[in-house]
Amino acid sequence: MTSKALATLSIAAMGGPSLVLGLLVGIGFIVVATTRCKLHPFLALIVTAYAMGLYSGLDPMQTVAALTGGVGQTVGHIGIVIACGSIIGMVLERSGCAVVMANTLMRWVGEARSLLAMSLTGALVSIPVFCDSGYVILSPLARSLARRTGQSLAPFVVALSMGLYATHCLVPPTPGPLAAAGQLRADLGVVIMLGLVVTVPIIAVTYAFARIYGRRILLDPVPVGLQSVDAPVSADVPSVGTRSPGAVAAFSPIFLPIFLIALQSIAALPGKPFGEGQLQMLVRFVGNAETALVLGVLLMAWVSRGYGRVAFGNWAAEGLRDGGTVVLIVAAGGALGAVLRETTMAQFVGESLADLDLGRFNILLPFIVASGLKIAIGSSTMAMITTASIVSHLLPAMRLSEGFGPSLATLAIACGAMVASHVNDAYFWVITQMSGMTISQGYRLITVGSILAGVTGIAMVVLLSLILL
Repeated sequence: MTSKALATLSIAAMGGPSLVLGLLVGIGFIVVATTRCKLHPFLALIVTAYAMGLYSGLDPMQTVAALTGGVGQTVGHIGIVIACGSIIGMVLERSGCAVVMANTLMRWVGEARSLLAMSLTGALVSIPVFCDSGYVILSPLARSLARRTGQSLAPFVVALSMGLYATHCLVPPTPGPLAAAGQLRADLGVVIMLGLVVTVPIIAVTYAFARIYGRRILLDPVPVGLQSVDAPVSADVPSVGTRSPGAVAAFSPIFLPIFLIALQSIAALPGKPFGEGQLQMLVRFVGNAETALVLGVLLMAWVSRGYGRVAFGNWAAEGLRDGGTVVLIVAAGGALGAVLRETTMAQFVGESLADLDLGRFNILLPFIVASGLKIAIGSSTMAMITTASIVSHLLPAMRLSEGFGPSLATLAIACGAMVASHVNDAYFWVITQMSGMTISQGYRLITVGSILAGVTGIAMVVLLSLILL
């Protein structure tokens, strides 16, 4: 018998409950190793990925293939974005642009509403932009607002990340809800409109959570390496003859990538608003997240030109040093998720939950399945796609196959895919590492915040189902 056949039999023999127990033990190891034993998160995640692969019945080479494939896929998706975002963030801090942005935003919305502005900005930006890319782009603004208002960074991180998360999961054209709507044959326009409706209470609840609980956790808004809150220039770069840029120039390196990515999303719509020729190709090229962020870096170099080429080069190098660590940790989280997806855990969770019958509240079934898959495999997009494939043939039995049923089922899946972002989710690591959170703080803020977001969302979907079905 071949090693592949033996591995298949081993996986089949490994019961679903044992896999879930193994995942819980793995999560516990990561938390204890990083908090109590001070093991670097990259090492804790990689060790857990190896252990989960071997424990689940994958043979050693399958485990290595899944792990390295997960690293490669994650770095390919987010590596350039994080590297360029880190450069932009560092130069914004060093050049004084961040202070200009914070002061400008305070004049527009008022200091008392700065946290709400962060939530709404995140929700708006993540409609065309992936939430992890959006967080990389906007995190310098959150940090600047925290410094400007003299508050902990924690509530701004929660407000921004959950605002991004809500529309990323609920409002197409991001891939998860788009794919789920396609599999369930839901009307895309209805999904978008109802998704925006469901987003409103999620923003309200997560904003309240950030405002009330987030403020209890102290998180320094000053990045490591900055001499003081008021010192925008590093010690080895002279500041004589330099000046901070205006508001338009300060904001442009952030909003140029957002604008270009939004254009790319528009170009990809079924109606082909930019046609199918050279113009569409150009828009989709410059609107690719990696290209857009590289253009943002080049614009940042121009905006900070008053400090000289040497200054920009030094700041870029600092940003890359910080960003490199973040990329590795996020990639390790992607490796763990990839290994888990190679096991039968997703199949076990989906089949076990799909047998439920909730009567009048059958709209909860897609939510429960998606929640279980999200917790098990980490990726919101994969949880949505997998859940949609599981429940698509069950819609008639759940009385959700007509009218608003498919659209509400799509949103229920999206809400489930928001629940409990934790250590096997790359977005969790993007947030915690770029904000300087510990793993414990990440669980208390991001994991709890994502649970509140998902539960609030499904409560709104249930209410809509009682009205529309």
